[in-house]
Amino acid sequence: MLIRTDERPNDRQLALIAEQLGRAPRGIQAITASDGEGTPLVLRMESIVDDKPFPTLYWLCSQRLKIELSRIEAAGVIKQLEARLQDEPEFLAAYHRSHEDYLARRWASMREAHRQLAEARGYDALFRERGIGGISNWDQVRCLHTQYAHHLSGDNVIGQWLDREYGVIDCLP
Repeated sequence: MLIRTDERPNDRQLALIAEQLGRAPRGIQAITASDGEGTPLVLRMESIVDDKPFPTLYWLCSQRLKIELSRIEAAGVIKQLEARLQDEPEFLAAYHRSHEDYLARRWASMREAHRQLAEARGYDALFRERGIGGISNWDQVRCLHTQYAHHLSGDNVIGQWLDREYGVIDCLP
C-alpha cells in the first residue's frame, strides 16, 4: 500500500533509510511516500547539499522497488520509451509536463537560503531547466528509478506507464 506523505523522518525511519542506502543519509527534507508499514519509499532531498547543487529532488530508497525497476531497465525499456516519445507527440507532451511538475516542486520545496545561494552561485538555471533526475534533454529518459520516485510523489507519465505495463506498484506490501 502506498501512502503519500510530506513528513520529516523519525528516528526509526532514519535507521531504515540508512539501512536501505547502506550509509547515513544526508540532505533529506522529507519522506514523500511510504508503504503501509511506514517504511520510506521516496525521499525528497534538499536541492543544495554541502553547498553544491543536488538536482535529484526525489530519491527512491526502497530496495524492493529499486530491484524491480533495475530488472525492467535491464530488459531495454528505456530505449523503448524513448522511441515511443519520438513517435507519439501526446506522450512526449505528457512527459514534458512531468518535467515541468518536477521543476515546480523542486523550486517550491527549496528553502529561501538555498534559493539565494543558487542564484548567487549561478545554480538557479540548473534548478529551473534540468528536469527529472537532473536531465537536460527532456526528450530522453535517463533512469527509471528517478522517474518512479517522482511518480510516487508527483505527476509522472513514465511512472504511470510502469504501473500499467509492469505493475510496479504491486511490489509494495
